[in-house]
Amino acid sequence: MRLTVQTDYTLRMLMHLAINRDRLSTIAEIAERYGISKNHLMKVAQFLSGHGVVESVRGRAGGLRLAYAPSDISVGAIARRLEAESALVECFPGGPGQCLIVPACKLKGVLAEAQEAFFAVLDRYTIDDLTRRNSALYDLLKEEAA
Repeated sequence: MRLTVQTDYTLRMLMHLAINRDRLSTIAEIAERYGISKNHLMKVAQFLSGHGVVESVRGRAGGLRLAYAPSDISVGAIARRLEAESALVECFPGGPGQCLIVPACKLKGVLAEAQEAFFAVLDRYTIDDLTRRNSALYDLLKEEAA
């Protein structure tokens, strides 16, 4: 199973916001910290804001912050929302569905079971599990208040 870039960036943004809960974080600083595109992160921020996971504060001193405690943000729930349109194989929902063997194929069921197992593992973790008592991550992501 491979996650999309958007899911990867979304989880990274959430970890950054969790580490920096005491302040607002800007897309620019998150992009610089990770060395990734601000445009990609703007889409991520829109998704998270639109789903109520992140609050966006407008203005010169604005930025982003988590709308919930990191312990209330499920890694699995976030990944499921983002990966819902990404077909594991072509016969899955969202795929082109042109495989010749679909009527007789048992692979689809096996892959669906494997995908569900993948998400079931992610469901067991929260953003808090990824960030709490992780001093190495804290040292890499903590921004000083301006």
